[in-house]
Amino acid sequence: MQKKLIALLIGLTVTFSTVAIGAKVKTQPVKVQAPAAIQTVNALDVVACPTKYLNKKIKVKAKFDKFSTLGLDYKPAYKSSEDYITFLIKRDDVVNYVVPLSEMKNFLPRKIAEKYIDLKPGDEIEYVGTVFSDALSDTWVEVESFEVIKEVFKEKQPE
Repeated sequence: MQKKLIALLIGLTVTFSTVAIGAKVKTQPVKVQAPAAIQTVNALDVVACPTKYLNKKIKVKAKFDKFSTLGLDYKPAYKSSEDYITFLIKRDDVVNYVVPLSEMKNFLPRKIAEKYIDLKPGDEIEYVGTVFSDALSDTWVEVESFEVIKEVFKEKQPE
């Protein structure tokens, strides 16, 4: 019984193989989309030419300035204020003053932002995101990953 079953399976395999070889089967090449390359950038370079980075993944290392609602719910580059919060980084070309880089709007999903409510101005961060718009000649980034590199001021814990 088992020998007959094995012989039947081998026969079916040979039959199907022969049919497939004899038939002219048109196949379409499968397009595999490679993951987008992440480009490490200087935020000022991106702000200087946002169109150059449009639809590209960028990695930025910067100093955190503050969370904000800047740019939320703006129709040409829409991100909902219910789902996102904007954060600003400090300009690194200004030395004696604290000036936010407001030309770069970084949109962080609120679910991620909630983990970082204790961030202080000057904390070093690194994030990866896609430049999704250059509306108003500004840079609009949808942030996908966010990491705190160094906290400038951390309160001493009671001993």
